[in-house]
Amino acid sequence: MQKNIDQSFIDFFIELAQNNHKDWFDKNRSRYQTYVKEPFTNLVSEIIIELKEKESLNNLETKDCIFRINKDVRFSKDKQPYKLQMGASICKNGKKDMSYPGLYFEIGPEYLNIYSGVYMPDKNQLENIRNCIFNNNDAFLKIISDKKFIKHFGTIKGEKNKVIAQHLKTFALTQPLIYNKQFYVIHQIDINKVINKNIKNYILEVYESVATLNEFFRKAI
Repeated sequence: MQKNIDQSFIDFFIELAQNNHKDWFDKNRSRYQTYVKEPFTNLVSEIIIELKEKESLNNLETKDCIFRINKDVRFSKDKQPYKLQMGASICKNGKKDMSYPGLYFEIGPEYLNIYSGVYMPDKNQLENIRNCIFNNNDAFLKIISDKKFIKHFGTIKGEKNKVIAQHLKTFALTQPLIYNKQFYVIHQIDINKVINKNIKNYILEVYESVATLNEFFRKAI
């Protein structure tokens, strides 16, 4: 059984990008199982074990976290049936919850992308986050000014609202992030820089630098 993600994982996706159709995938399904699905599943399982020592993940299982390689093309102009990366969302509710702060990462033939923060808060969660920043801005600024956070993620990203609550408008002049309706962060690295190293440890090291921010958001929500 293939245990670790290696060059064979990358090669599969490079070829899939040039042959993104069912006939090719069916002919190479055993490669997908051996060099892509199995090692990626192992990686996610190992990360879950590590994170359960630090976070509340309920009874989260690996299958609750990994996204299918098949794309939903029903409403898309791009009818290519397969994604060109493997992705997983590790938080207490797994891939079904896009609002709870946790770890999302994807590995493709070019990059390892690591995401965290709050991606799709509902109306009440967004209001709670904004009010928490408003009432605890010194603590918030300290978190997003941390050297390790800046090194790995830079700054908080997300789409913005044009209109916010009246009591936040003056505050927004000094803290423009209050306009955000998403509060997520991204770390991207060339996959060739990590493929021959311990990818699990790299992901966990990067994710650790956003732990304090995630805790801030969890308390807010």
